[in-house]
Amino acid sequence: MARPAIGICTPLEQARFSVWDVPAFVLARSYVDAVHRAGALALLLAPDPAVVEHPDELLDRLDGLILAGGADLDPSTYGAVPHPETVDIVPERDAFELALVRRALERDVPLLGICRGMQIINVARGGTLHQHLPELLGHEDHRRVVGTFDGADHDVRLEPGSLAARAAGEERHPTKSHHHQGVDRIGDGLLVTGWAEMDDFPEALEDPRNRFALGIQWHTEADERARLIAALVGEAAATSLARH
Repeated sequence: MARPAIGICTPLEQARFSVWDVPAFVLARSYVDAVHRAGALALLLAPDPAVVEHPDELLDRLDGLILAGGADLDPSTYGAVPHPETVDIVPERDAFELALVRRALERDVPLLGICRGMQIINVARGGTLHQHLPELLGHEDHRRVVGTFDGADHDVRLEPGSLAARAAGEERHPTKSHHHQGVDRIGDGLLVTGWAEMDDFPEALEDPRNRFALGIQWHTEADERARLIAALVGEAAATSLARH
């Protein structure tokens, strides 16, 4: 049987490789490795203006979707002005991912949003974001060192019986964190089902109307022991079998 196809939305960054220093579509290998370990085919999805208008063209080819971490969302997508700490905005990526997520939720495509991806899901449903958590929470423990997960471990408390808890396989889950923004007003129909134990800030949300629509604020792809990507792939495999 063919492996389920998991699309991973791919950041647009300035990148250096070989003799080049140019805009490039780049993704940490850990995302791809996690999908492969779970037995699925990883497809990197670059922002495409045509897909913004017709997301079904891409979703018809996928069994599941992962929204990767990366740059801050443009605050105009949720009706706010930029905070001084909101940086590296990529509007074409925002438009692409918001269009994909809205349609994926309508079609009940298995969906996992990681870090920025959780924020995309919330904004896609009309929610808003806190643009700089240290001002709100009084600490920087959600992103202790920029550019590394070193020292960034903390536990989250997951709602018993929730999709988040079932996918993680436990109700108290260790995580690797690297973010300075987070959800504020929760989007329509979404439920918060995970909280950081250190400050009770929301770290997981889901749509109970869908089979698998989950956003997590931590980087599960960076933890080879974590089961969340495998849980997505399992749901995608069932979707693929039903479709074919």
